[in-house]
Amino acid sequence: MKTPSYNRNVIVALLLAGSFIAILNQTLMITAIPPIMDEMGVTANSAQWLTTVFMLVSGIMIPVSAFLLERFTTRQLFITAMSIFAFGTLVAGLAPNFTVLLIGRIIQSTGAGVMLPLMQTVFLLVFPVHKRGAAMGLIGLVISFAPTIGPALSGYVTSHYSWRLLFFIILPIAIIDIIIAAFALKNVTELKKPKLDIPSIILSSFGFGGLLYGFTAAGNNGWTHVTTIVALGVGAIALFIFILRQFSLKHPMLEFRVFKYSIFPIAVVIGMITFMGLIGVETIIPLYMQDMREFTAFEAGLSMLPGALITALMAPITGRIFDKIGARWLCIVGLSIMTVSSFIFATLDPSTSFTFITVMYSIRMFGLSMVLMPVATAGLNKLPKHLLAHGAAMDNTMKQIAASVGTAILVTVMTSTAANADQQVDIAYPDIYGANIAFIVVSVLSLIGLLLSLFIKKGKPYEDEVNQGQAVREG
Repeated sequence: MKTPSYNRNVIVALLLAGSFIAILNQTLMITAIPPIMDEMGVTANSAQWLTTVFMLVSGIMIPVSAFLLERFTTRQLFITAMSIFAFGTLVAGLAPNFTVLLIGRIIQSTGAGVMLPLMQTVFLLVFPVHKRGAAMGLIGLVISFAPTIGPALSGYVTSHYSWRLLFFIILPIAIIDIIIAAFALKNVTELKKPKLDIPSIILSSFGFGGLLYGFTAAGNNGWTHVTTIVALGVGAIALFIFILRQFSLKHPMLEFRVFKYSIFPIAVVIGMITFMGLIGVETIIPLYMQDMREFTAFEAGLSMLPGALITALMAPITGRIFDKIGARWLCIVGLSIMTVSSFIFATLDPSTSFTFITVMYSIRMFGLSMVLMPVATAGLNKLPKHLLAHGAAMDNTMKQIAASVGTAILVTVMTSTAANADQQVDIAYPDIYGANIAFIVVSVLSLIGLLLSLFIKKGKPYEDEVNQGQAVREG
């Protein structure tokens, strides 16, 4: 692609807008669940599926995205994914009952799951290596900002208007994106026309879907519940067979050989730890504020909004810094800030102020903005061009699983610690004590990420290494 026939700015704008509303939808239902329960007469456990099923189906679609990126053009895939998402949004907004609403969320997430790997892969292809950091910084803006404003937007809308308005805010944006893409979007990915391997699709769905559902069930029902054990067991077995099958195929659906490239495995693990902390903290803070301190849902969402704005402002800045110095020092500084702020968060008490929560969360998000996309870009830069789609799919799949694992572990730690503390007379506020112990777990995870970041070497991107090798051979 020496003389590209596409407008890079148009592609970037379309993919950012599509991915933003797709990721925003992951958390959009969190504070809308109570009014939906009242209107449709469902229990909290049933209503929780509106969030769970979105994450579950997205998690199943992400590994499939690598195959789809090689099978269909950028234009075909984007317009199809956004059209499916828009149709699901319409179904959910008009849903006469809970079953139809749930079906709408499933349709939405089928399209949404493809968007992030598609955006990452396309950005890595249309930007030269020395500008990839700034480009991926824009993705970091979407990943960290979109899910954080979800609860605040949801809390405001549901307290003043109908929860259905949430879907009708999203729908016009999706439709406009589709219309512009139909005229302006060009293909930038390489088509290889791989054959569809049905067993791989089935094994991937049961493998990744089973694990995601199992960890979610663990957070809701506990680790010894039969649903948790069965889901994790089925997921683990299916995933093991899926991996074996991928190594035996000439054109695997998801290429696991990406893990043999330099720092890619370390980058994925650090990304998982960071994302686990992000989703985990976004779970603990609203639970603490709403259930233990009687703040409103809107106030809980509002406390996280400045942190989201900071990551939005920092994303392009850290991207440019990455292009100059690489990921190592950004990750070390960022994870140090995250570790210290997480330990400070473990001092919550019945009088902790709204300001304290907002400021500490903002500081933590400032640190996170230095880690999430720089480390992902460093890992993906080490992959050859033909493996970028597989690397992006793998990275996002691992993050999705990490979010489920993190939420399950932290909720379990918080509830079990609170239950044990309730039996002890010297602990005055068992629930808050449980939240503090959960923050200590987040702190330890951040510290492990910090230690791993010491092993990140700047090195050269794969393309530069290949070019240098060719120059040496020719010389």
